Amino acid sequence: MKQISAINDFVIKFANVNGSGSASANELFAKAILRMGVPVSPRNIFPSNIQGLPTWYEVRISEKGYLGRRGGIDMMVAMNPQTWAADVEEIAPGGYLFYDSTRPRAASELRDDITVIGMPLTEICNATYSDPRQRQLFKNIMYVGALSVLLDIDAQVIEQLLGEQYKGKEKLIASNVQALNLGRDFAREHLKHPLSIRVERAHRVGQRVFVDGNTAAGLGAVYGGATVCAWYPITPSTSVVEAFMGYCAKFRRDAEGRHNHAIVQAEDELASIGMVVGAGWNGSRAFTATSGPGISLMTEFIGLAYFAEIPVTIVNVQRGGPSTGMPTRTQQSDILACAYASHGDTKHVLLLPEDPRECFEHTACALDLADRLQTPVFVMTDLDIGMNQRLCEPLAWDDARRYDRGKVMSAEDLEQKDFGRYKDVDGDGIPWRTLPGTHPTSGSYFTRGTTRDAYARYSERGPDYIYNVQRLLKKFATAATLVPQPVPRPAARRTRLGVIFYGSTSPAMHEALDELAGQGIHLNALRLRAFPFPASVKEFIDAHETVFVVEQNRDAQMRSLLINELEINPAKLPRVLHYDGTPITARFITQAITDHVHEAVVAPQENPS
Repeated sequence: MKQISAINDFVIKFANVNGSGSASANELFAKAILRMGVPVSPRNIFPSNIQGLPTWYEVRISEKGYLGRRGGIDMMVAMNPQTWAADVEEIAPGGYLFYDSTRPRAASELRDDITVIGMPLTEICNATYSDPRQRQLFKNIMYVGALSVLLDIDAQVIEQLLGEQYKGKEKLIASNVQALNLGRDFAREHLKHPLSIRVERAHRVGQRVFVDGNTAAGLGAVYGGATVCAWYPITPSTSVVEAFMGYCAKFRRDAEGRHNHAIVQAEDELASIGMVVGAGWNGSRAFTATSGPGISLMTEFIGLAYFAEIPVTIVNVQRGGPSTGMPTRTQQSDILACAYASHGDTKHVLLLPEDPRECFEHTACALDLADRLQTPVFVMTDLDIGMNQRLCEPLAWDDARRYDRGKVMSAEDLEQKDFGRYKDVDGDGIPWRTLPGTHPTSGSYFTRGTTRDAYARYSERGPDYIYNVQRLLKKFATAATLVPQPVPRPAARRTRLGVIFYGSTSPAMHEALDELAGQGIHLNALRLRAFPFPASVKEFIDAHETVFVVEQNRDAQMRSLLINELEINPAKLPRVLHYDGTPITARFITQAITDHVHEAVVAPQENPS
C-alpha cells in the first residue's frame, strides 16, 4: 500500500459527538498549526441540537494558502461509534485512521488500503481520572497530544495556547498539559512516528488574522456607526449580535460611562425589523441580523422600508432552506428571496462578502449605502463564513472616514428650498428627507406604505404611482455605481471561457482556477460583490462565449438574477451547483467545469445547411 505523503498539505477530519467538549480541543489543534506559520482553514460541521448527535471538524492544512475545502480526507480521527462506517469509508486510499482502540474493531470494520492507528484513549482516561466529565474532556486533549507526535506539531505551541486560553486558572492549565503529555507519551512509546503526513514550521501566515465572519460583521456595525440593533435569535446569525453587544459594551459609552446604544431582543423577527425600520426613520443607524426563515417573516416590513424609503441594514447569515431546512448547514439560497423581498415590484441592494474582512467592510458599507439610498441593504453572508474562523487580511479602518448620511435637509435648507419628500431634484432617483424635529413648522410629512405624490400626499392617481416606481428604478441604477465593484481575475492565456462566483465560494474557486489552468483549461474569472450589477458584469459576460456561474443552491439563483436583470441568453451561462449543506470544494468545481469543457469538445457538430 502506498501511503499518502505530504508536508503542510493535507486534510484531517475529526468525527465526534456533539456536546462532548471536542470543539475546543479540535480548535486547539488547528490553532497550533497556525502558530507554526502554516495556513489552516477549519470548518465545524455540527447538528442543530445541544448534545448527542454527530459533529465533524475538518481542518485544511495548506502551506500554499488555499483556504477553501479541497475535497477528500487524508486522515480521520474517528471518535464517534455512530458514524464509524461512513467515516472510515471517507478516507482516501493511502490515508490514515486514528481511533480509540479501547474496544477492538473487527477486521471487517477496517480497510486494508489505509493505515490504522489505534490508541486506547478511554482505557487510559479511566485509569487516570475518576470524574466522568474529566474522562471525556481530557480524552479530547489526549488525542491532540498523540496527534502532535504523529504529525510533528510543536508541543510547546500547544502548551502556550492552553496557557492563553486558561490564563489565571493555573489548575486548569496544569490538568490540560497533563492530559496533553499523556497522549504524547503513549504515542512516542507505542506508535510509529512521525507519519508521512506532517507539519513543518513555515512563515506563510504573515500579518493575517484568524476570525469568524459573524464577529467581524458585529465589529463592522460598530465602526459603521450603528447605534440601534433589534433582533430575534436564529442560527447561524445570533453571534453577529452577540459580537455587536460585546463591542458596544466596550466602545459605545459616553464620557460618563453610560451606554449610548440600544440593543433589543424582540419577541419575533417581525417585531425586530419593525423596530429597525422605526429607528431608521427616526435618523438612527439601525440593523438586524437573521437568516432565511427570519427574512420570510420580515418581508412585509422590508417592502414598507423600500416603498417609504427608510434606511435599513439586514445581515443575512444564510443557511440551508426552505422552511426550517438545515439550520446548521451552509447555502447561498436566499439570493432571490432578498433581491426581490416583499410583494409587488421591489429590488434590493445585496452585498456579497467573501471572507470575514469583507463581512467587516460590507457591514459598515451597508450602513452608509442604506442612508445614502434610503432603502434596505442586505449583507449576504452565510454559515460557512459566519461561524467558521478563517485567515484574512487584518480588519482596517480609516479614521478620516466620515459617515455618508445621504440627503438630509437641515432647518436652514427647509427655510430656503422646496421640500418634496419623494421628489427627484438631482436626477439620481434619490429624494431628500428630513429627520423628526429638524424644524418647528417645515419638513414634516406623513410616512405611508400607500401610494402618494412627490410631496408625500396620498394619491391613487396612476401618474403619481408611475412617477414613484420609475424613480425607484432610477435610484436602483444609481446604486449600481455606489456598491462594491466586482473583482476580476484574468487568465494567463486568452480564452473564450469565463466564470462568475461570489461569497463563500471564493476560496475554493481560486484553488479550482489554479488546478484547471494546470490541466490546460483557462478561464477569466469575475467575483461579484454586489447587486445591482455594475455595468462591468454585462461587459464581462458579453466578452466570453461561455460563462460558468458557480454557486451553492439548487436553483441557480444568481444565474437567474443575471439572466433576468441583464437579459442574458441562458444557454451562455452553464450552472455549477453545490447544495448538500457542506461548503463547496475545489475538486467539485474542477470536475464540473472539466466535464462540461470535455463534453463541449466531443459534442457532434451540426453540418451547415
